Amino acid sequence: MLEGRCLCGGIEYEIDGEVGPIGFCHCSYCRRASGSAFASNATSSSAAFKLRSGEALLKEFESTPGKLRSFCSRCGSPIYARVPALPEILRIRVGTLTSDPISRPGGHYDVASKAVWFTITDELPQSPT
Repeated sequence: MLEGRCLCGGIEYEIDGEVGPIGFCHCSYCRRASGSAFASNATSSSAAFKLRSGEALLKEFESTPGKLRSFCSRCGSPIYARVPALPEILRIRVGTLTSDPISRPGGHYDVASKAVWFTITDELPQSPT
């Protein structure tokens, strides 16, 4: 069982199962949503994700057509992203987990649009898109 929460603690969740490999997304949307050089995401089964508290605080924003980003309306912490066309999958923001996801980084994505001020220095695979 994995556990997570937002910065203010208003949203708490659990994942009954494992998450997929952690991916570092460098696209401009993830950079803006995270306020950093990239977002750290891992896939989860939506059936395994359960909110413990904060349902009223969880808000969604359609950042691009067909992609919803869920966040805490009090502190702004991004929790997950989802695509309604793929209802069985969530992309969890790994930084909100409070327990070890066991999964480890698998690669960098959208590196063709990465921040010019950031240099990738690890040996993980890189995908331009």
